[in-house]
This record gives sequence, structure tokens and C-alpha cells, in this order.
Amino acid sequence: MPHITPFEYGISIVVGGAVVIVWRIRETRTAVTLKKILIPPAGMSTGFSMFTVSAFHIPWTWALTAFATGATLFAWPLLATTKLYRQSNAIMMKRSPAFLVVIFALLAVRFLADGYFSRFLTVPQTAGTFFILAFGMIVCWRGSLFLSYRRLTAQRAAESVATPTLDAEEA
Repeated sequence: MPHITPFEYGISIVVGGAVVIVWRIRETRTAVTLKKILIPPAGMSTGFSMFTVSAFHIPWTWALTAFATGATLFAWPLLATTKLYRQSNAIMMKRSPAFLVVIFALLAVRFLADGYFSRFLTVPQTAGTFFILAFGMIVCWRGSLFLSYRRLTAQRAAESVATPTLDAEEA
């Protein structure tokens, strides 16, 4: 496996962060749908196939700890900075200026934690552990978005039933 310098690693983190920021900005400009909420974690779940390779194997306790840490500690900033709202007939995601701060903080934590864990784990094990952590974060965040989306669509359905429209003949 080729050696990656700290500079190259830092550049990859910056590029990855920039991609997330651009994706998030684009995401807030279009209506939210169930597909847009559910497909990212479903697509990401295919990454678990990395664990079929023995170099990525980690103890179950590490995997569970990484998932729980992602779902609790690292998901809450995303949950706090992501809100859905109704705009006419569409569900939209509200932009939060704090989101950029959250992304940069998560990138810094990732970089610092990697430096610490790389002393005890191999590169593939570190990658697998951080993948599970990120998956826990994404599943919790997207699960919350799913519940919020369902609540907003149920409210819209209830309101449309409560206020029937007039037929052309009645108008």
C-alpha cells in the first residue's frame, strides 16, 4: 500500500469537506423527497462490503462503539443545524450558517482522531472504524429527517382534508 504523506492526507480532508459543503448548499435549493433522504444511507451501506477483506476486520465492540459515537456525539450537531419546513406544496431544508462550522469542526476532529488512532490501528482498520462512525452519524441524521418529513407531509394531508376546496360549480 502506498504511503500517504500528512500533506496529502490533509488535502484529501479539505477536498472531502468542500464536496460536502457544495452538496449541502445544492441540497437546500431543491425540494426534499423521501428518495433524497433515504438513498444516501442506503448507498453508503454498500461500504460495509469492505469488511469482507480481513485487513479491515475490527472487534465487534469497536464497531458498536464507533456506531454509537457517530449516532450520538457526532450526529447531534447535524440534527441541530438541519430543519425541514413547508414552502407551498414542497418540503425544503432550511440552511443554517452554523452548518459550515459543524462540518469544519467534524473535519478537524476526524483529522486529530485519525492521528491518535493510527498509532494503534492499521490504515484499513482506521478506515473501517471511521466508516462505521460516519454511518452511525448519517443514519441518525437521515432518520431524524425522515421523521420530520413524515410529520410535515402528514400535517399537509390533514390540512387538505380539513379545508376542502370549492368545486367550480360552487364558486
